[in-house]
Amino acid sequence: MENPILPSIDATQQLALSASEAVAAIASGRLSAEAYVTTLLDRAEQQASLGSIIALDREGALAQARRVDTARAAGQALGPLAGLPIIIKDNINTAGLPTTGGTPALQHFRPAANAPVVQSLVDAGAIILGKSNLHELAFGITTTNFSSFAGVARNPYDPARIAGGSSGGTGAAIAARIVPAGLGTDTGGSVRVPSAFNGIAGLRPSVGNGAEQRRYSGHGVLPIAHTLDTVGPMGRTVADVALLDAVVSGAQVPAPAALTGLRLGIPAAFWAGLEDDVAAAMQTAKDKLSAAGVAFVEVDIPDVLELGAQVVFPVALHEPIQDIPAYLHTYGATGISLQSIAAQIASPDVKATFDGPILNDAFADAYTVAIQVHRPQLQKLYADCFQAHKLDALFFPTTPVASVAIDFEQGSSTLSINGGPPVDTFGTVTRNAAAASAAGLPGLALPVGMTPGGMPVGAELDGLVGSDQKLLSIGMAIEAVLGSVPAPQC
Repeated sequence: MENPILPSIDATQQLALSASEAVAAIASGRLSAEAYVTTLLDRAEQQASLGSIIALDREGALAQARRVDTARAAGQALGPLAGLPIIIKDNINTAGLPTTGGTPALQHFRPAANAPVVQSLVDAGAIILGKSNLHELAFGITTTNFSSFAGVARNPYDPARIAGGSSGGTGAAIAARIVPAGLGTDTGGSVRVPSAFNGIAGLRPSVGNGAEQRRYSGHGVLPIAHTLDTVGPMGRTVADVALLDAVVSGAQVPAPAALTGLRLGIPAAFWAGLEDDVAAAMQTAKDKLSAAGVAFVEVDIPDVLELGAQVVFPVALHEPIQDIPAYLHTYGATGISLQSIAAQIASPDVKATFDGPILNDAFADAYTVAIQVHRPQLQKLYADCFQAHKLDALFFPTTPVASVAIDFEQGSSTLSINGGPPVDTFGTVTRNAAAASAAGLPGLALPVGMTPGGMPVGAELDGLVGSDQKLLSIGMAIEAVLGSVPAPQC
């Protein structure tokens, strides 16, 4: 029975709901799950030109929504995510839906079961609206996908610009108010970069040693590299990300931190060479947080960017040789091999990567050094920095630039910072995010402002392994001071 005292929520208001607000509205009876899912499915179809979604599951999502409404009407206990529509990046296994990796060879691959991370959300009452677009095989940061069934994902703040990647579809769908939250994956920045470019929040959880230090299960995910890969939650607010994280990890949703006395490190290397508009937005955010009581500490982490690159590239270009075939075998992708996937790759930038260094195993020797030497060195540098300066987290721009124009020729090529000479898009955009990935650290991206041209700017908080909840707590407190960025006009 609907509560006659509480006002209902119309379609326009539904689109503005955060994940936390939507769950509360459904639980209270102000909003039916079926009405909410219908509104978002209609929104997805209206925004199809953004290319954020590969597949919608209208029938399945509505059926799940009706079950939630029936359970609530019967007075049954509801899960913490009951009725919440989410989007799942299309390299994460979902039962009954294709898991394509955005690549032709896997277009019709249907895993038999949900990945454990997905199952935990479904068990909590979340509703899978569909599968989101990604940079082909997650090997890139633009989500300019040349596969005929996937296509280019566009930034809802400016459709001529990239959505970021490789979880660009999830980022764009959340920003465009198609869904309030979802899942991406992050190898070298693939949750955090699209979060920054789309004005939302996203968590790269701890990976650490990949065993007991890994926060999320990596099973049921089309891999790049097991040493670096992790699923990560994305939402319009840090509180929404914390809500999904609590369900996946089994932890409690943390309370916002007290900002007074909080010590945030400012690593010089991550603040150098910024686009002017990004630098200005970050400085404004820093000033507001200083006024709220945050103590910023200038720190130097020697060779952090170089060491990060010496780990990420050899690992990400060597481990796929074993990890992708193992996934195909484990999850029943009959008749599909690494070689057949590579032969059908549609995106020029991704094809060059597979046909060159991956299939030739060009980084085999560098991989051994990366794992045995450079990664431990990098982890020690971070630990020493946090200890020496008594830091709660590091604070820096997620990306040195705001979203850039789509490259329809190669998928990813070069960009210019402040009118300077062309620089590699991939290396520039992932520069600040990659080092944490290399060290297995958690990183939280959150919006901090807008450029004069109307594009979001994101900041990142990095912590030591296991500090995920602390980062979320700090992020929620920062969010309360800085507020959210305006919705895109799409």
